Parts: sequence; C-alpha cells; structure tokens
Amino acid sequence: MKQPFLTRRQMCRLLAAGSAAACLPLDIPSAASAAGPPKFQLHYALASSMYGKLPLEEIAGEVHKIGAERIDLWPEHHANQREQMEAMGHDRFAALLAEHGVKLGMTTRYDLGPFGLADEIRMLQKFGGSLVVTGSAGPKDVVGAEAKAAVAQFVEKMKPHVELAEQCGVTIGIENHGKALVASPDSIRYLAEAATSPFLGIALAPYHLPQDEEQLARLIEDLGPKLVHFYAWQYGRGCMEKLPKQQELEQMPGRGSLDFRPIVAALKRIGYARWTEIFMHPVPRGIPIMKTLQAVTAEINTARAYLSACLAEAT
Repeated sequence: MKQPFLTRRQMCRLLAAGSAAACLPLDIPSAASAAGPPKFQLHYALASSMYGKLPLEEIAGEVHKIGAERIDLWPEHHANQREQMEAMGHDRFAALLAEHGVKLGMTTRYDLGPFGLADEIRMLQKFGGSLVVTGSAGPKDVVGAEAKAAVAQFVEKMKPHVELAEQCGVTIGIENHGKALVASPDSIRYLAEAATSPFLGIALAPYHLPQDEEQLARLIEDLGPKLVHFYAWQYGRGCMEKLPKQQELEQMPGRGSLDFRPIVAALKRIGYARWTEIFMHPVPRGIPIMKTLQAVTAEINTARAYLSACLAEAT
C-alpha cells in the first residue's frame, strides 16, 4: 500500500492552519473577501448515507453542523432517508427542512439507473434541488476507441433525459463507479467530451480511481465545468470487507494515504463551485459510519478541518 504523504507533524500543522476556516459558516464572508473577490471555498452537502438509516428528523439537524446548507438523500440499501421522505409525506418533509433551515440539494439514485430518473428530476424541481447522481450504462470491459464510441452512444441515449433535466433546472451527475462503462480516467474524459449539455457531467469519486493525487488533480483540471460533483473520498483499505473501524475510516480525507492538497488546489484552479461531499462506505451498508449521530458528525468535521487545511496551504 502507498505510504502516507503527510507525517504526523505535517498533519498537525495543516490542521492548525485550517481549523478556524473549517468552523466558519459558508454564508459568512471573511474580512479579506469583503475587501476583494470572494475567497475560494468548498461548498459542502451532507450525504444522508453517512448516518445509515437513522431518522431523517435527526439527520436534518446535523447539516449546518458540518458547514453545509443542503442534504443529499440516499435510498436503500445504503440508507433509507429517500424512502423516509416519501413515508412522512412531502408537506411534512418541507416543514422539516424549514424547521432546520436546510434545503434539499440532491439525491443519489443508482437504484433508478440513468434512464429512470424522470420522476426524481421532477421531485427535485419541486423542492429546489439541482442535482441527481447515478451510474452509467453500457459495456463494462471496453477501452480505447471502443470505449469512446460506447460512451458517445450512452450520451446519445441520455439526450431525452438530459432535456427533461434542463427543463427542470436539474443536473445529472454520472459517477465513475467501479466496473461500469464510465469508470477509468479515459472514459471519464470521453464523457466530458461527448456531453455537450451543461446539465450532464461527472460526479467524481477518487475512491474508484488510481490513488495518485497528481493524476487526480490533472483529471479535475481536464474536466473543468464538466465536474458537477466531488466526493472527498479515498480508497484507504477499501469498503468491501469488514475491517477494524480505524482501518475502515481510512476512506476519509486525512485518514488514509491520499494527499488531498494537490486535489484541492486543482479544484481551486478550475474555480469549482459545486458541492463537495465528505464520504465513505461502511461495512455492512446501511449502518452509520460511527456508532452515534454525534460521532458521525464529529468524524465528518475532522475530515473537513483537514480539507480546510489543505485549502489554506493551496491559497
């Protein structure tokens, strides 16, 4: 396994540099930004799956605590907050959001697939959401010209779905999921090239890519405006087998060996203004990443402080 890029001393110095920035609400500009152009910052969304299947009524109260304003609802089997939303009814859900000053930003719907998003897109429009993330469809083991042609064919098939998304003000993000058509750096670039609509782009998950921060930074720069969502998520020791908790947590930024400094610097260079999700998968799926609601939030904030420190160094 690749050795960590940061020593303990370096990590402490980074966290000290970024801890103050990590605690600032996103909607309060700093004094420096008031005197000139706004400072670049990461805009966070909270993935409900980080809390397993805990009640949506409880999770909604954690959104602001991790420096976010918007929530991403996940369905079974990773979570069930999307189902909880339907069970409580849309009026009650709207009241819950208003109670906590939170907005529905997006949903993650691998279960629907890229060609089954129509109703979800309309639901997001109703609540002011602007992103739905799903996977790609097509052959999985193709490379080179064959892969490029397959991605182009996939984008062509997506056109009526993207047209509806555009009408509703919703972007469709295709994650580079493992063992999928859009999985490799090349296939990601093929999709970015073929997807001419600004309402279709890449939801980039470093977990599923080679754990080389310089390569990831170049990919981010190549994607530019086609990067419509970013998962602050690394491979660590993987998420397919049950591991001791401290090893499982190596998927989180600052925990594993991936150095996020070049990655965050690349996001800054392209002026990335969409959402970032601090993310990991627990084993088994459907449980919180930590034992309690408060511990999940604290773990997310530890990763956020690390990312803030990386950004402070890039600045």
